[in-house]
Amino acid sequence: MRAVRVRAGVMSARMVCLGRRWTPSGYVGRSEDGHSVKPFPDWLGDLARSALVGAGFDGPYEPDIAVITFYDAAARMGMHQDRDERSPAPVVSISLGDTGVFRLGNPQTRSRPWIDVPLESGDLFVFGGPSRLAYHGVPQVRPGTGPDIGLAGRLNITLRESGL
Repeated sequence: MRAVRVRAGVMSARMVCLGRRWTPSGYVGRSEDGHSVKPFPDWLGDLARSALVGAGFDGPYEPDIAVITFYDAAARMGMHQDRDERSPAPVVSISLGDTGVFRLGNPQTRSRPWIDVPLESGDLFVFGGPSRLAYHGVPQVRPGTGPDIGLAGRLNITLRESGL
């Protein structure tokens, strides 16, 4: 897992990717040390498709990127849009470990209106359609709220169809 440098500094959350690596300038197929990024596993694609069926999405969905983000007790994620994918397909988000407060805003601005949704371990969240480009972030992780799965902190796995 690595901390990513963005315009505002270094992110407090750390991440690793499957399929392609996310950078502030888009997705790339190589790690920082020049090695290939680990492949996106078929079983994660199957999980994402099942989640979308459960959410009422009936279109084709071929996710090819997983962004796995780790939040310790002090980590945060500022309001941002997921605009690096060419595909407008939904994003599937899976939470493990401590509860994270997921702030879901609107597509126009980082400021209000937004809603804060506590995502607990095992929660799966889908955002697509008009909400696909909504600004969102994680302003808080609640330490010690997750089940005993050998993890102190929160893992969030987002599954995406890149269109690349």
